[in-house]
Amino acid sequence: MERNKFKKEERLCNKRLINVLYESGSSFILYPYKVVFHPTEELAVPVQVLISVPKRRFKRAVDRNLLKRRIREAYRLQKNSLIYPSLADNHILLSIQYIGNKIEPYDFIFSKMNALMLKLHDEYSKVHME
Repeated sequence: MERNKFKKEERLCNKRLINVLYESGSSFILYPYKVVFHPTEELAVPVQVLISVPKRRFKRAVDRNLLKRRIREAYRLQKNSLIYPSLADNHILLSIQYIGNKIEPYDFIFSKMNALMLKLHDEYSKVHME
């Protein structure tokens, strides 16, 4: 049985790649997330993810960190079943921004992450086919 891990290589930290993602990436909104993605060839892993929660909406760091932990956990548990098989030999940069106004329970975040993965698969297929 393969373990669901979220390794350092899967986190998007490179400033040049982040700039490329936001300058030329495609985006969509699925409440409570805004997703920006961009296909690329220069990654060692299939997906690199950036997760952010705005300081403007959540002033306290403990609230932002709580939401980021919940989002990371929901992503970690669902990435292998939805994203990785559909990408095959392709690579993608991905940004998940939390745009909700309140701290949602984990069950809600988990279910919306599932919907996000399905929509990302559809959107990626549209962009990649063009």
